[in-house]
Amino acid sequence: MISNPLVATTLIFALIALGEYISIITRARVPMLLTAMVGYLVCVWTGIFPTDLLATSQFAALGAILVGPAILHMGTMIPFSLLKSQYKAVLISLGGLVVSGALVLIIVSFMFDYPTAVAGVGPLSGGIVALIVTSERLSELGLTSLVVIPALVVAFQGVLGMPLAQYFLRKYAFTIQEKIDNGTFVPINQEEASATKETEKPEGPIRSSATLKLFFIFVGAAIGIVLGELTPIHYSLWCLAIGVGGLKLGIFQHKSLEKANSFNITMIGIIFVVIGTMADVGPQDVLNNLPSIIVLLLLGTFGLSVGGFLVSKLLKWHPYKGMPVALTALFGFPADYILCEEVSRSIARNKEEEQTIFDEILTPMLIGGFTTVTVASVVIAGILVETL
Repeated sequence: MISNPLVATTLIFALIALGEYISIITRARVPMLLTAMVGYLVCVWTGIFPTDLLATSQFAALGAILVGPAILHMGTMIPFSLLKSQYKAVLISLGGLVVSGALVLIIVSFMFDYPTAVAGVGPLSGGIVALIVTSERLSELGLTSLVVIPALVVAFQGVLGMPLAQYFLRKYAFTIQEKIDNGTFVPINQEEASATKETEKPEGPIRSSATLKLFFIFVGAAIGIVLGELTPIHYSLWCLAIGVGGLKLGIFQHKSLEKANSFNITMIGIIFVVIGTMADVGPQDVLNNLPSIIVLLLLGTFGLSVGGFLVSKLLKWHPYKGMPVALTALFGFPADYILCEEVSRSIARNKEEEQTIFDEILTPMLIGGFTTVTVASVVIAGILVETL
């Protein structure tokens, strides 16, 4: 029965739905993605789910296809005029990486050894691409016993990162409410609304077609994928740039996937992909490398938080706004988007306030995530593995 793709998909979807329910009733104190990821591991380890459930589902394959369109969609959520004003988010996220990387390289090298530190730094700075770069180099050098470390870091870094980032975002959301109540809050969406108004064109029969809207999004994402293969620049950056540029030129609409009635199914598909990154992690792998994994995760999370705090203070940003931006290195997209959605929904007293909070926290979180996960992590991993 479980061998049926629809049944397999429904079982995994049940974990996501459970995570969403728990997030709602706990007012976003327990992130949905964390529940889904940990729940999947527990179900596989205890034999409730077969180990090939994700492959049987086939939905993760769809999710993998939808990553490019989803990143392009993120670009259409950030008007170019707003993007230019987010240089502080870039500096804060980089500051977090510098402090975190320095702590890990110094302390982990002293407690264990230098290769163990290098195996963890790249993935701690970002995600899947850094994991691949690090693992390939470790295998080339015959350090196969260390290959599991970057995989486990990627698998579990969100366990600490997501709840901590959500805690800070909730605190910052309450400060937004206070400013709204005393009339001192200036919403970021004023600029966004102005930019959106400039780029949106009147909808005729062709532009109003959801099918054609989705097709154009796929065309843009496909161009980004091809450019990623032809150039040293990662495809996700191309997709993001195409989304931002396409919005500016009026090729794409603001929040393009939502206008194409396809956003929810896209996010669900990508969550399947994220859960799939943990599919090959076994309990024995965790036990054998538990000491180094714990030290790496604690130092990495602490370093990102401290770095985010210090740079936020230097740039005169509220620390509760800057620290979660630095922590995006531990989870990236789509978790950064989901956390913003959960926090704004749980804290807001009405729909208008929910949108205000969401707009205020989303853009720096997305910029932070792309800076760390997509760019900096690959650079850091590529440089450090060459020192082994």
